[in-house]
Amino acid sequence: MDHDSHHHRAPGDMAYGDLLAPVLTAAVLLLCLACYLRLAHRARRRNPALGWSGRRAASFTAGLALLGAALLPPLAPFAHADFRGHMLQHLLIGMYAPLALVLGAPVTLLLRTLPAPRARKLTAALHSRPARGLAHPATAWLLSTGSLVPLYFTPLYDTLASRPPGHWLLHLHFLAAGCLFAYVIAGPDPAPARPGVRTRLVWLGCAIALHAVVSQLMYGGYWTHIHAPIPEVRGGAELMYYGGDIAELLLAAALVATWRPARRPRPAARPSFYSLSKAG
Repeated sequence: MDHDSHHHRAPGDMAYGDLLAPVLTAAVLLLCLACYLRLAHRARRRNPALGWSGRRAASFTAGLALLGAALLPPLAPFAHADFRGHMLQHLLIGMYAPLALVLGAPVTLLLRTLPAPRARKLTAALHSRPARGLAHPATAWLLSTGSLVPLYFTPLYDTLASRPPGHWLLHLHFLAAGCLFAYVIAGPDPAPARPGVRTRLVWLGCAIALHAVVSQLMYGGYWTHIHAPIPEVRGGAELMYYGGDIAELLLAAALVATWRPARRPRPAARPSFYSLSKAG
């Protein structure tokens, strides 16, 4: 950890493409929202009896709002200037927004609204071997939580954070890996390779444990490669520790909410004396 130097720019000095990057970001998020709401309307129109859950739509909208809060001012310039801002961005983009987006069930919405041939192709893709491997909890855990080790304990973070394209690459990774992990652990969308609830709880526990270890090592300054003042690094570590715990508790709650205990077959009723005598 470099205690004296800090390579981030001040918020007012950001070469952020003036207003271009925030405007484009807001436009993309609004476009995603418009597409989702249009598909939800189409699903209701095609099958009024089945419809589409308003809670799903509200969850997806909340996820996009969390992304907007993370990627737009005032947080975005602050994240470039202060490691605590980066960590807050990390939590919003990589943990909170993905859970809300995944609970919006976008894949199920696509399957209900796509033409039959395209829906069959999407279903086949979900059942393909690469998709099954990607959707395994070990893969999702490695890409989401496991990637924190090379990011903060090697020069990788400083290398990426020193350039705007590196920041956007980090954002894309956090979002994609976070959505994958939330989908594998507690997503309502179909996942043919998804294991049982107990197995998913174990992998969620592994994520909680690694988050705790990384944040504690970061707070103590052990083996981390983060060129930022000590108060910023410690503040970022506290955000990771407590904010990560809350996000993972929400993910656990979403997982438990999907738990449907298998129904045991009911034993056949023994014939009564009356029925036997009547049959005889």
